[in-house]
Amino acid sequence: MTGPAIVSSPVSGRGPSWGHLPALDGIRAFAVLSVVLFHAGIAGLAGGFLGVDTFFVLSGFLITSLLLAERRRTGRIDLIRFWVRRIRRLLPALLAMLLATVVAGRFLLDSDALALVRTDAYAALGYLANWRMIFRGTGYAAVTAAPSPLQHTWSLGIEEQFYLLWPLIVAALTIKLTLRRARTVLVVLCAAGAAASAVLCAWLYRPESISRAYYGTDTRAQALLIGALLAGVLAYAESRRPGGRAALGVTALLGAGVTGWLWHSASETAPWMYQGGLTVAALATAAVIAHVVVSPAAPMARFLGLAPLAALGRISYGVYLWHWPVFLFVTADATGLSRWPLLVVRLAGTLAVAVLSYHLIEQPIRHGALTGWRPTAVTVGALGVLIAVIGYATVPAVEPAPADAPVIAISVAPAPAVPGTPRRSRTPAPVVPINRPGRPGSAGNEPRITFFGDSVSWTIGTYLPPHPGMWTSVRSIQGCGIATLPRIRQLDEPFTNYPGCPAWESRWRKGVARDNPDVAVINLNRWELMDRYYEGRYQHVGDPGYDAYLLRQLDKAVTIAGSRGAAVVLLTASYTRRAERPDGSLYPEDRPERVDAWNRLLRAEAARRPGRITVLDLNPVVCPGGEFTWRVNRLKVRSDGLHYTPSGVQRVIAPWLLPKLAAVAAGTYRAPGQQPALTTPRSRRG
Repeated sequence: MTGPAIVSSPVSGRGPSWGHLPALDGIRAFAVLSVVLFHAGIAGLAGGFLGVDTFFVLSGFLITSLLLAERRRTGRIDLIRFWVRRIRRLLPALLAMLLATVVAGRFLLDSDALALVRTDAYAALGYLANWRMIFRGTGYAAVTAAPSPLQHTWSLGIEEQFYLLWPLIVAALTIKLTLRRARTVLVVLCAAGAAASAVLCAWLYRPESISRAYYGTDTRAQALLIGALLAGVLAYAESRRPGGRAALGVTALLGAGVTGWLWHSASETAPWMYQGGLTVAALATAAVIAHVVVSPAAPMARFLGLAPLAALGRISYGVYLWHWPVFLFVTADATGLSRWPLLVVRLAGTLAVAVLSYHLIEQPIRHGALTGWRPTAVTVGALGVLIAVIGYATVPAVEPAPADAPVIAISVAPAPAVPGTPRRSRTPAPVVPINRPGRPGSAGNEPRITFFGDSVSWTIGTYLPPHPGMWTSVRSIQGCGIATLPRIRQLDEPFTNYPGCPAWESRWRKGVARDNPDVAVINLNRWELMDRYYEGRYQHVGDPGYDAYLLRQLDKAVTIAGSRGAAVVLLTASYTRRAERPDGSLYPEDRPERVDAWNRLLRAEAARRPGRITVLDLNPVVCPGGEFTWRVNRLKVRSDGLHYTPSGVQRVIAPWLLPKLAAVAAGTYRAPGQQPALTTPRSRRG
């Protein structure tokens, strides 16, 4: 997306001789539009991500053409001069974008995301962002994080790696061989390299995680090498004969049609995309480039060279650089806008910043604005300043623990025995949890509470304020729910279970055996709401077949949690806003209707075991008014749209929850509208 727009004409000898081609700018315009609108979630552009491959092909073609033209014109390739031009063209705008993004992130991102962005920024600065995205980490915070505001720099990393290595290869060939022989070897090398890259891409593709195939330099080099191959082929004058031009015109029409179809229909998770689809997309782009270069007066070239398209193409680098941070920071939650109004604001902001970047940063520096400032010293100084700013700005601000966290004293007495002989029933009367057989005798009347579930449950159990008179423990497993089907859709991306999650049953059993709780609290709020591949298709809570699966898993969870006689409390899931889709809508797992469907399953499970399960409705406590909110009574209760803050747990959740858990343990809890139940305590043993 950053290749030069001028291919130098040779002074003598055979080869191409074209100047600035507005049609190539038009191709850039369509490519950046496809990427931006794909990220905006526009219907009909499911394959818009392939605009990046269009840029790759263009870069491979233009860079190789420049290098061959310089060798033909001067007899050598000045590598230092080439790399300096690339630095002047690309680095200043990148530095500006990184600076703005990390500073904005300090105020707009949660602490976990900010810590990840620090390494993202350093990787982007070193043009290694694609490998960073592959190996971003397997920790819970990394694998469940919202998309990085620097995620889009992966493609810049691949291009810069190409700009570093490819000129060395071309220069080595032209030193050892005559120019004509070097071109022949280059064409063969490009063809073999592109084929090897395509094979490697297919081999490394995994349906549960496409990152290695999608972001790898080796797997995506095929597009760059196809562009370089085109440059080598067009270096022969014979390829420009009239008969060849006509054939290229037909091929270009076919290539344009294939490109349009791919941009409309392709999926970045489809297996065929990595088993030849990316190669076809690159070849289709190459056909269009070949035609407009060889026949700049052809109708297609004239159309692509229209002034508005050419103008957008010239600022396409800035548009690409800025659009993704703008999209992630200008959200529906922050602006109150959605869909089309939100898109208009985002596009206007992106275009404005890109135009300013082009005229105030990119072009002045590219054309020598810093010549008298010792550019090397300025560059090193700018890098040093940015490295320091990244280090400072991405250190999360330490939130002081609330000094006024309430102390919630718990004092319970078991439910009184019912005089007389209890009425006969097929269902034995529930045992008061703090009087159950097998309970540790040393516990006295102090309720024993254990939390099970995922990371949301972990935050509740971990952040509780002091609560004398109640013993608590946390056996929640961060990143793991009770649904274990391996093929998952998280934030619209393929995913699989976090390591250790399939063993949740044994981990819960060990927790019950060690803690022997009176009340087992289960809170599940994420993994059961995602799409999972089940019975031949992706399904989610609310689909009858998948609901049946979830109920079976929930039944296992309740059975395990209550296996030592504990009363089981199911906390309802609450509405979340972990991240927004690019169009401002919620990802499926954040949609309120899924939360409601899951909570209905909780109540259905409780109805199957009357008197054994208590459902406590946490959702209206943290989402008053029936919708997600970051704050309750001006107190921030969510840290990242999903998890609870320490102060939120201590001042909002715990005062509501702990007395109810104590009442459940004592057998005295009554749900709203429920009549007191008659219970018969039994003697304790042990």
